[in-house]
Amino acid sequence: MEWDNLRFFLAVARSGSLTGATEKLRSSASTVSRRIELLEQNLDLKLFSHHQTGYQLTDEGKVLFENAERVEEAVMSLEQDAMAQHTDISGTVRLATAENIANFMITPALPSLLEKHPGIVLEMVPGISSINLTKREADIALRMRRPQQGNVVVRKLGVLGYALYGSQSYLNKREAGENEGQYDQDDFVTFSEEYAHLPASQWIESVLSGRPPAMITSSLYGQVAAASAGIGLAVLPCFLGDRDPTLQRVSSPIESTQQEIWLVIHRDLRNSSRVRVVADFLTDLVHSNLDKLKG
Repeated sequence: MEWDNLRFFLAVARSGSLTGATEKLRSSASTVSRRIELLEQNLDLKLFSHHQTGYQLTDEGKVLFENAERVEEAVMSLEQDAMAQHTDISGTVRLATAENIANFMITPALPSLLEKHPGIVLEMVPGISSINLTKREADIALRMRRPQQGNVVVRKLGVLGYALYGSQSYLNKREAGENEGQYDQDDFVTFSEEYAHLPASQWIESVLSGRPPAMITSSLYGQVAAASAGIGLAVLPCFLGDRDPTLQRVSSPIESTQQEIWLVIHRDLRNSSRVRVVADFLTDLVHSNLDKLKG
């Protein structure tokens, strides 16, 4: 049995479709299909049943899926152990973090890291959704919540504070006499439903108390643009809102929306020189900006 066939099998099982697997594997649908057929022939088992909604695992497929995940983890552990043996401080390090931290804190400071270690290539994977370090989707991460599982080591670096921001044009239209904490008549810009679990979204939902928001967006920068245009108030990271000359703070940092900043490294890479260099860089960067980040 070839490991590569199991890799194709896992991709289809996780995505539930050939299209999703091809995107993950950067392969063609015909290649993915051929690999699955070959695996089924070699095992003499039917691994998937085809439905209009996609590919579903058979009972035999479910058993293989559990075993294949263990094989995958063992293969990745071998790769990571080999990579950790390299002493040269060079190579690519994949960093997963929130887009605002990537663009406005890490990137401006990156020249200092590259000047000291020109062999390092930092590949940033920005976004709110969680990245799985165990599956090698990234080598290191700055996360806004502590991971509860996975073969990783973690360290708390600081706190990310959030406050309420609005444009001068919007603030001029607010009813006279409205004070901090009184937002019954205010318009708000908030995240779309897929990010309803975020503390900032939950705070706005509690303030609105059933009222519709003025605007919904899946982008943090969409919120900044909407607040700058005077559409409504937005809960933004303090280090991002404070630097925007078109925005003014309407509140002090909102305690319930604060998020802890965690440095997360795959345990098998914690002694890798290139990963350690990036980890130290991120630690120093966060520590030197603690006041700005907390707000």
